[in-house]
Amino acid sequence: MTNRTFTIIKPNAVAAGNAGKIIDAIIEGGFRVIALRLTYFSRNQAERFYAVHKGKPFFNELVDFMTSGPVYVGVVEHENAVAEFRRLIGATDPAKADEGTIRRRFGESLQCNAIHGSDSDENARIEWSQFFSDDDIIIAEYR
Repeated sequence: MTNRTFTIIKPNAVAAGNAGKIIDAIIEGGFRVIALRLTYFSRNQAERFYAVHKGKPFFNELVDFMTSGPVYVGVVEHENAVAEFRRLIGATDPAKADEGTIRRRFGESLQCNAIHGSDSDENARIEWSQFFSDDDIIIAEYR
């Protein structure tokens, strides 16, 4: 168990103007933002990021969606970060997410659910390393 996890504010949430509200909800949820960057997924990058889903019927649609506009990628800190962040964002399907969770508030559908949160400590490190160097993370510790 670590105190950091990785997140992506997805293209639909950015396009709808909800990125700031989502970041506020993360901070109000007790998380400290360690690193945050506005970026775009290239097709190759999205295919690598979601490689675990390759061969599934929704894979190409997911890649198309994640490359459709800008996203915010970030590393956040909190005690028991992965589990607490997943509690804050809610179930993958916004219709099944608890009231007040980020996905319930800002998600549109199973795919366009506004935000990604890593599912394990190991995956969090793998995922953030695709966007941030160790120096990015270390520098944040001294702020």
